Amino acid sequence: MKSLDCRNIPCPQPVIRCRAAADAGERRLEVLVDNEPAVENVRRFLAGRGYAVACEQAGENCWRLTARAGTEGVSETSIGRCAVPDSAEEGKTLVLITTETIGRGDDSLGSRLMDNFLATLPELGPRLWRLILINGGVKLATRPGPALEALQALAQNGVSVLVCGTCLAHYGLLAAKAVGETSNMLDIVTSLDLADKIIRP
Repeated sequence: MKSLDCRNIPCPQPVIRCRAAADAGERRLEVLVDNEPAVENVRRFLAGRGYAVACEQAGENCWRLTARAGTEGVSETSIGRCAVPDSAEEGKTLVLITTETIGRGDDSLGSRLMDNFLATLPELGPRLWRLILINGGVKLATRPGPALEALQALAQNGVSVLVCGTCLAHYGLLAAKAVGETSNMLDIVTSLDLADKIIRP
């Protein structure tokens, strides 16, 4: 079994180390991490690469993930969770949201503008592929209201919603996330690279 001690290293290094091990053909892995975003990111990545993954808390601020390769192998159409959608011929539009408001001046107005922006995104149709929430934008995935409802509706309609795990942890909002997948910088960078168009309000 290949052991990877990924404690005390920043996102997305735990996922990158797991990817290197998977690419090297390692069929059994033991991965140690020291924060909950890393737990979710590593577990999701390895599951996406065909591993059966179990997790246990091995001490204060320490989790052990054990993974065994399955028989289905590695998907050639994905990097992390960045699968190429079936509608690729129509173009992939990605929306990058970095704040909980739009514009500067009046935050109350900016909040209403963000609500309206998210509610209008379905007008893009099948081209809308993925939303990424980073920094203050992650608060939209945690706070009840029109923005969260719009994000949940988009996710239910098949739009991928990635929420930065490091950002959630920074704001103390990991447990409050109500939509989307907790993600990491490798997923974010890969998504930006795969997108045909990027919208940043």
